[in-house]
Amino acid sequence: MMHQRILFTLIHHLVIKHQRERCLSLKKDTVMKMQKRTFRIGELAKHLSLERFVIRFWEKEFALKTNRSHGGQRFYTEDDLCTFSCIKDLLYNRGYTIVGAKQQIKSLKNKITLPQNNIPKKEVPTYQEIEELKKERASLEKRVIILQQQLIKLRELL
Repeated sequence: MMHQRILFTLIHHLVIKHQRERCLSLKKDTVMKMQKRTFRIGELAKHLSLERFVIRFWEKEFALKTNRSHGGQRFYTEDDLCTFSCIKDLLYNRGYTIVGAKQQIKSLKNKITLPQNNIPKKEVPTYQEIEELKKERASLEKRVIILQQQLIKLRELL
């Protein structure tokens, strides 16, 4: 049960990361529309029922990289929310120390890695392959017509 919740959070985080990497080829305005909601540190703290200094401390302790505005204000994504929620669960609910939580997260991340290069790519047939398939189809259609004619003749003989 303990591992399932952490596992789910990490899988969710990795899937979202993978989806974002796949979207890099899209136009900039499309990517902007697809980005998820961001939270300021106060909103994140309120959502997690934590103090702001706790979030800043965990950010340093767990070496979490967050987005910042030009003025230096932190902005957190939904991925960050999941990460902080996982950390909170490990520390507050499961009784892990910070060192133990780091080890737990590291071991789970090592177990769960999305195969970046093993994703089957959709093969697009070449023009030559398409032409060959068209010829083969025409040949098969002719063969079907011949077989149908032979079947009709055989039925007439019976």
